[in-house]
Amino acid sequence: MAEVKQAARPLSPHLQIYRWSWTMAMSIAHRVTGCALYAGTVLIAAWLVAAASGPAAFETAQWIAGSILGRLVLFGYSFALLHHMVGGLRHFIWDMGYGYEPETRMNMAKYSGVVSGGLTLLVWILAYALR
Repeated sequence: MAEVKQAARPLSPHLQIYRWSWTMAMSIAHRVTGCALYAGTVLIAAWLVAAASGPAAFETAQWIAGSILGRLVLFGYSFALLHHMVGGLRHFIWDMGYGYEPETRMNMAKYSGVVSGGLTLLVWILAYALR
């Protein structure tokens, strides 16, 4: 039987091999925001259950959502929602066959965080202005 040299075998790629790039970071952020959306959706479902349970339960849910911690959670949820949407649009553009050039790919990844952050701030500013 032939012996296989350990040094000749290829390494399995992992995060210590690859050099970090914007597309890698945004890919991970897209997955993280997708997981965060599950938790946020559970909170929205709890809020809806409280609304259906009666005025006392709804008032408690509104108090929690209106607290500083509740607003931070809502801000994070809205950022996760918008960041995941922008990342999905970036993937949709790639699915259409565009944006594969290295510079375009990196710019799309860099600006997806900026655009999602800006959209989150815009939504919250509009929400407080129309309140």
